[in-house]
Amino acid sequence: MSVVASGLGSAAVSASTSPVLWYLNRGSGVVLLLLLTLTVLLGVLATGRTMRPWWPRFVTQGLHRALAALTMGLLAGHVVSAVVDEFVDIRWWQAFSPLGATYEPFWLGLGTLSLDLLLLVVVTSVLRDHLPQRVWFATHLLTYAAWALSVVHGLGIGTDAGRGWLWWPTLASVVLVVTAGVARLVMARARRGAEVEAGTEPAHGIRTSGVEELERVLETHR
Repeated sequence: MSVVASGLGSAAVSASTSPVLWYLNRGSGVVLLLLLTLTVLLGVLATGRTMRPWWPRFVTQGLHRALAALTMGLLAGHVVSAVVDEFVDIRWWQAFSPLGATYEPFWLGLGTLSLDLLLLVVVTSVLRDHLPQRVWFATHLLTYAAWALSVVHGLGIGTDAGRGWLWWPTLASVVLVVTAGVARLVMARARRGAEVEAGTEPAHGIRTSGVEELERVLETHR
């Protein structure tokens, strides 16, 4: 019995120090960036008014939610592989606290902060029906900050952070998100100009809040 226990213990130690965990963590990190990028892009598309009849908005919203769920599931695996891997010293609580890490504290802290923001977005999305729309909307915008933090985290952490194979998908993700964001803002300004000409803009002298202005730029539908 002791031999079996010893064998299981040795296998567990071997698994925790195996380079497979390192490759799994790095690989899942790259896939996570791509999934999060697609989630952000679908989120931008889902809030627009330019959807075609053959591709209704609810389809984009459904894909957005499904991809977000897949992203969070893979994120959980990414975190577990980092904590279990004993090649680096990352404790379980350091995956949720941006302070106190011993391994690459700055870069790991950025990733942890990104995780915390995404968890906040998920929680408020689950509780959306019980929250004011403005609160949910303002919190949901944190997804952009989480995406940006994840980009910098991926570039700064790891022994292969400076290699070209990591830069190309990162560059493509940045270009796609920035392009989609700029295009969305341009369309929103054009729509607002059309509203002014049509006389549907709020009366002169009536000021709207910052969140209301954001809602006009990125209109959200249930």
